[in-house]
Amino acid sequence: MVLKHLSVVNYKNIRQAELSFSPQINCFFGNNGMGKTNLMDAIYYLSFCKSHLNTPDHQVITLGEEMAVLQGEYDIDGRQEELFCAIRRKQRKVFKRNKKEYNKLSEHIGLLPLVLISPADTDLIQGGSDERRRFLDLIISQRNKNYLHALIQYNKALLQRNTLLKEGAMDASLYEVLEMQLVRYGELIHQVRAALIEELLPLFNHYHQQICRSAEEVGLQYASPLDAASLEELLRTNRERDRILGYTSVGIHKDDLEMTLGEALIRRIGSQGQQKTYLIALKLAQFALLAQGGNTTPLLLLDDIFDKLDAQRVAQIIQVVGDGLFGQIFLTDTNRKYLDEILATLQSDYALFEIENGQAQQLLHA
Repeated sequence: MVLKHLSVVNYKNIRQAELSFSPQINCFFGNNGMGKTNLMDAIYYLSFCKSHLNTPDHQVITLGEEMAVLQGEYDIDGRQEELFCAIRRKQRKVFKRNKKEYNKLSEHIGLLPLVLISPADTDLIQGGSDERRRFLDLIISQRNKNYLHALIQYNKALLQRNTLLKEGAMDASLYEVLEMQLVRYGELIHQVRAALIEELLPLFNHYHQQICRSAEEVGLQYASPLDAASLEELLRTNRERDRILGYTSVGIHKDDLEMTLGEALIRRIGSQGQQKTYLIALKLAQFALLAQGGNTTPLLLLDDIFDKLDAQRVAQIIQVVGDGLFGQIFLTDTNRKYLDEILATLQSDYALFEIENGQAQQLLHA
């Protein structure tokens, strides 16, 4: 898949931009705060109908404006696709594919597969379990429409059960109906997540070893009470406790992904460089998994990923992503000289854009 053209109006600090891209490598450079990451976020938004930082829609609209518009022209293995998104204050956003509006935004997920590697990824290691569950859900939802449906239905039933718990409802039959829904969808979600980890782990180890050139062992372990007991049993036995707490304390919405370096959790022992390398290898594994199991090659977005990495690891990452398997790549950096050195190493077709105060100027297309 290739993003050929991007049009941006009033998205964060980008008042207007019309950008045509290379099918291989596209570089945004400029000082911090100029809008490089916002352009990456606009590309991300067209794939997932939301900002990668989970910024509320009204906050992505340029201050003082009433509407933001994003448009993208894609070539998906010879098939032309046009995406349009209008985000208005206090109104429902409009998302169209080839001029036809979606009935549900969930229908769009998976059409434009994308992997973003950014400084915000540190939340996967340092943040709460919800960040790591979201990471798993994002991968699977791009591959499996049934999973996304199950996740939506599970969350609806969970919200309803939590409402009953907060109200102190005592009618067991009401809980049983909702718990049947939670079991039906929750056990499916658990199985698919666990299977994903098995698929992801060998790819993850492959890319980590390629980047590090060391014998460091990395691991991923899906941690869930459902490994030892059925969700039906857990919900039933915890119902009274949940009523006291006022929320559902067990279920796949409480599961976690344990990230290890050697025998310990990486968040406890890993240096900044080790954690960054870990995350980059994990995201490259995510890309490979989506490319293997999908209908097209995803886009790869590398947002300011070279900070806090030594020259050897940077060189290895560039070698890995430049081997032709990764399709169209977008990357940002504050240093033009650094980008020129990277581009010289890759020897690929590229487009180079300078970003200043929300304005993008194409400098060179080789």
